[in-house]
This record gives sequence, C-alpha cells and structure tokens, in this order.
Amino acid sequence: MSAITLVSVGGLLPRDLLDRVTSGDQTVPGTGPTDYGLAPGERLNDAITRSWNRLRGVWASFRRAEALLPPSEQTATSVTRERWLRPLFDELGFAGLPLARGLHVDGKDYPISHHWGSTVPIHLPGARVAIDRASRGVRGAARSSPHGLVQEYLNRSESCLWGIVSNGLVLRILRDNASLTRQAYVEFDLEAMFDGEAYSDFVLLWLTCHRTRFDGEPPEKCLLEQWSAEAASAGTRALDKLREGVEQAIVALGEGFVAHRDNGKLRQALRSGEVSTEELQRQLLRVVYRLLFLLVAESRDLLLDPEASETAKIRYHRFYSVQRIRALAARRRGTPHDDLWASLTVTMDALAATGAPAIGLKPLGSFLWSPEAIAALAGASLDNHHLLTAVRHLCLVYDKDAKVPRAVDYRNLGAEELGSVYESLLELHAQVDVDARTFTLATAAGNERKTTGSYYTPDSLIRVLLDSA
Repeated sequence: MSAITLVSVGGLLPRDLLDRVTSGDQTVPGTGPTDYGLAPGERLNDAITRSWNRLRGVWASFRRAEALLPPSEQTATSVTRERWLRPLFDELGFAGLPLARGLHVDGKDYPISHHWGSTVPIHLPGARVAIDRASRGVRGAARSSPHGLVQEYLNRSESCLWGIVSNGLVLRILRDNASLTRQAYVEFDLEAMFDGEAYSDFVLLWLTCHRTRFDGEPPEKCLLEQWSAEAASAGTRALDKLREGVEQAIVALGEGFVAHRDNGKLRQALRSGEVSTEELQRQLLRVVYRLLFLLVAESRDLLLDPEASETAKIRYHRFYSVQRIRALAARRRGTPHDDLWASLTVTMDALAATGAPAIGLKPLGSFLWSPEAIAALAGASLDNHHLLTAVRHLCLVYDKDAKVPRAVDYRNLGAEELGSVYESLLELHAQVDVDARTFTLATAAGNERKTTGSYYTPDSLIRVLLDSA
C-alpha cells in the first residue's frame, strides 16, 4: 500500500489490519463477496475493477470541470458533489445519498451535508474547502473545520459512531473519539490515487469505505467497529510480543557489547566492578529506548528539522536513519563489521547537544540523549549482526494465530505502550559472564520495580484523576 495515498492516525484502523483486509485474511470478519452485498458467485475483484474503470473517467471529467471554474468560486461544492463525489459514493454502495436535515445535539446545530440512514454522518464540502481548517462564510466549515465538525458531532451524538468527511481530494473515516489530544482517522488521498493510477490503493479504499462496513443496528455491530475491536485485540497481543521483543533486543545488544573483540575496556570495567551488571542493563535499556524514540519519530516524520535542505534529509534517510537499519534487518543477518553502529552513534551524538545540519538534525537534549546515559558504552563497538538482531526483535512480532510475522506500527505507538514495556522490564536483571562473554536476563523476586516503587500510571487513570481534581 502506498504511503502517499493512505494515512492511518491514532490506531483507529491500523495499517497492519488494512493489509489483512486486502489480502483476504479470513480471520478479519466480513471480507467475503456476499458480505459486500455481491451476488453469489460474483467476485470482489470484478466488482472493484468495474468501479475503478468508471471512476477513472469520472475523475478526469471532474478535474476538467473544476479547473474551468473562476477563481471567485470559493468552494466548488456543486461541481465536486455532482461531478465526482456522488458517483464515487454510488460505487461505494451509498446510492442516492440523501442530504441531511437539521442535525442537532443539545440544541446545537451541526450543518453536516449528508446522512446515511440514522447513524452515519457524511460531510461533503467542495474541493476548494480545506477539511482541516475553518473557512469563513462557508456553511459546514465556518465555525470549525469540516473534520472538526464531524468529529464533534460523533462525540456528542448518542446514535452515531462512524462518519465520513471528504472534499473530493481526500476522504477520511472518523469514529467517536474520547481523546481530546490525539486525533484518530483513516485518510485516503483521492487526488494522488487517481492522478497516479494507483489501482491497488483503490482496492483498499473500496474494501474499507463500502457502505456495508457502516451498516449496523445498533452501530456498535457494524463491521468497522468489529475491525476496530480486532485491531485493538491484535494490538494487545502485539504489545505482549513487543515486551518480549524489547527483552530480546536488550539481550542481543548485551551479548554484542560484551563479546566484541574490541571492547576489552568494557569487559575490564565489568570484571572490576567499576560498571555493575545493573548499570550495564540500565544503559542497554536506554539504547533500546533511543531506538524506539527514533522509530516513532521517523514514522511520524517528526525527527528532522523542517527547515533542513532536501539534500540533508535524503542523506539522513539513506545513511543514518533507523528505518534504513530496519530495512536491512528484514533481509540480512548481519556481518562482524560495526559500520551500522558507527552511523547510529553519529545520529545519537547529534541529538545529544550539537545537532548535525548536514543530515537535518537539531539537538534534543535531555538525559536520554546525554553521553552520561550510556557512559559505559562510550567508545565501545557493536557488530552489525547483533545490532540487526536487536532491531529485528523491536520491529517484528510473530502472530501465532495467523502464523505470520507482523511489523510493529510505530506511527501509532503511544505512551501507554512504552510505559507498559518499561514497567515489565523492571522485573528483569542482567547476568553477565565476562570470561565466557555472555549476557542474559532473568526474572528475580527482588526486582527493581519492587525495590524502587517504580510503576507506570496508565493514561486512562491519569484522565480520571484530572477529572476528579
């Protein structure tokens, strides 16, 4: 699936689940032809191809018509709906999509354009109306953005759970969302999809946005809700596996540092007690958390300086990013060389204090990135095999039910997951045999969590405490 045409934010319908939908995974409910209202014997691919062939022509006609509108046409609402969105929604099963009539909640008016049945608000402003910001004087966008309008309505309505907003250039699926700080939606870039002739992306749009996904009485029984629940369940299983992956990553790093032929200074410090096994374990955990931070920040495109040159950004991605190491870990076991650790060290040093404009990095500061955080590992070497093994454990989890490895969705990894992982690791302690050059982790009754009173407070409990205070 192209990263250009699909964005999944907030874990509502994660990329991993959507990939399972397109692959016809039978463990995902409602993915058969009859579940989409097709006749017995009719194939999904045939129905999707018919829709694609029709809509390609409709899209081209709409773009020509929209281009002919004068600049004074502020919204292009009529041409967008009649020449493009109505045919699109017809192909998605919403034939004869009716206009909404007087949507109110607690006396407040919500000027959403359309409504399917009694449970699905569908807001369709024109192609010249941004869906993420308010547009003065435009109905359905004047008070708040079209996205915000639909989201607020879903949050306040007792009968609606899922909704759609589209200006013809992008289409978003939204759900009732209790979080005030983190958005959750799935976005399809229609412009990039049809201009780029991305048929495989359209397949996922059709499978995900079809009317049969929203049908349900009550709405909690609709297939999108079932998919979301399946994603949450899979996410819980993946979190359990991620804990194991982090533990295995620490072991891989520990083995690599203790065993490397050039790390005699580190082994001597461990042998003399200058560096305790507990301190080594803490510093290895900090390396892992640096990797996790980079995986999340890169996945969300938040790490590089927005003002950095395109050359600097390309240089970072090609030679210094964790995503590069992640890609290598997926196809190589690694060699005795230590060039990958050397490049990662450049990135970590740049984030500590100095920055590196040549690769688009500004300093982050904080103890996590300070030299003191991993002082025992300063100047130490780590071979590619152990680093790639560690990254592989962090980025892939094995789904026993489907019997396939699945990539960890770092774009939507939240503080709750990281906190839970951190708390579970406090129950482990390191065992190092310097002479045998081995490193292992074991669970002990007197673990650091119990002796220090360290526990992670879940976000849900924090919200309750804030509300009650």
